Amino acid sequence: MKIGQIANKKVISTFICCMSFLLVLSCTLSQVNFNNTSNLYASVSEANSIDYVIDDNTEITKDSNLNKKVIVYDGMTINELGDKLNRSMSSSLNGYGEFFASYCLEKGVDPYVALSIALLETGCKWDCSKLTKQCNNIGGQKGSPSCNGGSYQAFPTLEDGIRGFIDNLANNYYAKGLNTPELMNSKYAESGAWAMKVNNYMNQVRAR
Repeated sequence: MKIGQIANKKVISTFICCMSFLLVLSCTLSQVNFNNTSNLYASVSEANSIDYVIDDNTEITKDSNLNKKVIVYDGMTINELGDKLNRSMSSSLNGYGEFFASYCLEKGVDPYVALSIALLETGCKWDCSKLTKQCNNIGGQKGSPSCNGGSYQAFPTLEDGIRGFIDNLANNYYAKGLNTPELMNSKYAESGAWAMKVNNYMNQVRAR
């Protein structure tokens, strides 16, 4: 009888030890899984805060609240491009670089080409013409409503004038394959030196 009791106590003791070991092992594994999950969440959170750099042929659909650095043109972000254009824009056009750049890219127009034409036609590298100051006309556009009774068009705001100018380039030049100053020259201006002058402005805009 005593031998049986001793045997039973050993079995019970062994069972208790095994259960204790399994309980400790289970707690340890749970902590490991929790730590791994936490680390994974932290890694994902950190990844979401990384700057994204893409070229102009890449689409992104990430939340706009994320901190992204998107290359839109000539190795620059839209802010950098706007700042670059602003360095060549004086008088009435000063400060409109990013607006100008954004609308050009939206319409598929080269920002350097468009700005260079605008500078040549308006003189806004130094001091904008009366046509720009009084009628918000960028690029010497003709049409109605008339600016002061002449053949040139008047626009309600400078933003409207910029959009009208870029729309003209997009619809009447770029859409027809006329996307360089040389190809535009005969249609845009009577002077054969017009393309050369636009290219000179383009070189100056790029260099600033």
